[in-house]
Amino acid sequence: MIALIDYGAGNTASVINVLKDLNAEFVLTNDKEIISNAEKIILPGVGEALSAMSKLQQLDLISPIKKLTKPFLGICLGMQLLCRKTEEGDADCLNVIPVDVKKFDSTKSKVPHMGWNSINNFDDENLLRNIPENSFFYFAHSYYLSENQFTTSVCNYEINFSSSIRYKNFFGVQFHPEKSAGQGIQIIKNFLSL
Repeated sequence: MIALIDYGAGNTASVINVLKDLNAEFVLTNDKEIISNAEKIILPGVGEALSAMSKLQQLDLISPIKKLTKPFLGICLGMQLLCRKTEEGDADCLNVIPVDVKKFDSTKSKVPHMGWNSINNFDDENLLRNIPENSFFYFAHSYYLSENQFTTSVCNYEINFSSSIRYKNFFGVQFHPEKSAGQGIQIIKNFLSL
């Protein structure tokens, strides 16, 4: 059973559609017992970090998420929330992955970074299995993670940034696989097969 975390900041409808298309057994939930006992967990994300963290706090989900040992996938904001802190609202995040989230410089590029862009420099044969280098994915974000020791692929938008990360059982993607056509579906299939 896959737990799709419902915390009021997720783009759950698109993720649900992909999971249904893949005949995956899942539940949309904010019940910490269900999340803790799930075989895999997905934290989707559209919205603002400070309010998302407040909601996770209200639902008493911060500690249970940090203790998870099963495969976990954070999507877009869901990936950023795994980090230490973010410049968005100067918010403290889950601090699962010891890196900080920064804002794109709007004097150098149009913010948000929105639309299709390619990813490369792969370093993950799990989540990125059967994805060719320089494949295009759909992005929609104003904040980013710099390249770091947990980076598993890179995208360039004025600067190189982490398009995917991994720390132990925690995987994150800055793009939206649920909106990225066939290659995005492949990412979700890869996660489901972990």
